Amino acid sequence: MSKAKLSELLSKQVVLADGAMGTMLYQAGVFVNASFDELNIVNPKLVSKIHRQYVDAGVDFIETNTFGANEVKLSRFGLAEQVEKINKAGVEIAKQAAGDKVLVAGAMGPLARDIALYNQITQQQAAAAFQRQADALAKAGTDFIILETFSNTDELLLAIEAVRSVTSLEIVAQMTTTEQNETIYGEKIDHAIARIASQPGVTAVGLNCSVGPSAMLNALELIRGVTDKPISVQPNAGMPRQVEDRLLYMSTPEYLAEFAKRFYEKGARIIGGCCGTTPAHIKEIVRVVRAIEKAATSKARLTTVTVEKPAAPEIKEMPLAQKSKFGAKLAKGEMVTTIEITPPKGLALDPILEKARACAEMGIDAINIPDGPRASSRLSPMVTAIKIQQSADIEAILHFCCRDRNLIGMQSDILGANAIGLRNILVITGDPPKMGDYPQATGVFDMDSIALTGVIRNLNRGIDLGGNTFSPPTTLVIGVGANPVATDIKREIEKFEQKVMAGAEFAITQPVFDADTLFRFLDAVESRNAGIPIIAGIWPFTSLKNAEFLANEVPGVVVPPQLLDRMAKAKTQQEGRIIGVEIAKELIDLIRTRVAGFAVSAPFGNVKIALATLGKLDVGKI
Repeated sequence: MSKAKLSELLSKQVVLADGAMGTMLYQAGVFVNASFDELNIVNPKLVSKIHRQYVDAGVDFIETNTFGANEVKLSRFGLAEQVEKINKAGVEIAKQAAGDKVLVAGAMGPLARDIALYNQITQQQAAAAFQRQADALAKAGTDFIILETFSNTDELLLAIEAVRSVTSLEIVAQMTTTEQNETIYGEKIDHAIARIASQPGVTAVGLNCSVGPSAMLNALELIRGVTDKPISVQPNAGMPRQVEDRLLYMSTPEYLAEFAKRFYEKGARIIGGCCGTTPAHIKEIVRVVRAIEKAATSKARLTTVTVEKPAAPEIKEMPLAQKSKFGAKLAKGEMVTTIEITPPKGLALDPILEKARACAEMGIDAINIPDGPRASSRLSPMVTAIKIQQSADIEAILHFCCRDRNLIGMQSDILGANAIGLRNILVITGDPPKMGDYPQATGVFDMDSIALTGVIRNLNRGIDLGGNTFSPPTTLVIGVGANPVATDIKREIEKFEQKVMAGAEFAITQPVFDADTLFRFLDAVESRNAGIPIIAGIWPFTSLKNAEFLANEVPGVVVPPQLLDRMAKAKTQQEGRIIGVEIAKELIDLIRTRVAGFAVSAPFGNVKIALATLGKLDVGKI
């Protein structure tokens, strides 16, 4: 069975790379002043073991242990005459570990000499060194060449030309960047990448090494606008710290995987790691990116199912105003208020029902019921919503997550929700299981929120997933999520527009803490004629610790520093709650004329705080 070429893989999926080799060798006891490349011939079992760990992590390609296997670097160890032997061994070890499905990239690094500077090395000598190594890698059977960790753009251009002169193998060319988005020579990284991407024979361009994931994300935002070629990102595991005479990289696998998700969202097509990253880091990256990719591509896979037209006439969809009391208020343009109450982790529903009754008595329009927030396991949100509607005389908004059910299960539950009397649904894609209580659980993600929105709209027209008609149709009010502070706001607006086109009738935002940011999002949405009622998510802080948690640990939430400063002034728990409510009420007053209503979270289940935020309860009673 022949392997696909790198370019073929890139046309179909995000390609996941391995992590550091040097870090792993160092952890295995190899001295830093030794030639890591020589290990291909003196300790091949150790190199092979590391390769296999990355293969087991689920990568699409591994890099040969030949980063410094050019004659210039090897000469420092008296190994210049063994270039061919070391590179050949490196490819053979990697190919044996890779097997039939995983590609092998022939790794080539810079020469670590300034070309034509202080007469260290001439361009001709540098070109000859690159040619010799590339020729050895190609003849040994590597699948493609990866030129990485270059800080001098001219040297990388020279290396590309040298590789092309001896082989037709595909090339991935990667630069390093500083936290100022420049090379160490002061060239803007986007300018450098544009020069590299223009070279023939280069399949993909990108960044690796030098900086951690946060700085590399910033650089990725710059370079994606200068090339149409696939972009690779392989950051270090943060910046190293010296601990007891050892340099250690402090970023956890979970932290790096969260940024891998953001790399994916920013358009990276090759994602892996560099210094400090281990098989544990790469395994988490594979888990997260594959789950997100599956969700993002599900809409395309479902096209053949959802666009089929039935032979019978399509049933007319019920108007929004007739679907539910909540829908009727939205249709009339009246301000709506909702409070979010999370289902219990056990069976104790009575406390939640009491809170829902209190909300009903205070004139709240609906109770928001999250579906496994942060990938947690709780009592069924559908059962919770049903019980609330039966016991509290208030409508529920059932959050419906794509993470946990396949196509059949989702359609079945949606039909069941409608049959039991639930009318308001908020469609969300859902957090990956790795973020929650059971990280080994498998995310299904047969659909994302855009695709599921279209499915429910078809159900409202009496058309099921198979294109079959049924009557009566569902009568569901379809809501979706929105994030005004998304890292990639352009992509978020595009996704929101797709949700509206798919059939969304209202939206609830992530918690917002800054009016101007929300207004910019609303302006952008309106300019694209994607206007539906947008309900602002409001989270009243309860303490400085709570505000800091939201600011630093909850994806999709941005808290302005000045609000943290205000929360820091609280001396007691009660003062913290009061200041938090005051901040939330001030925001509500600022945005009231621009939104359709407010979805207020009840922090830690304290509904009184949410009611006080909406002016339904005196702040002194919280």
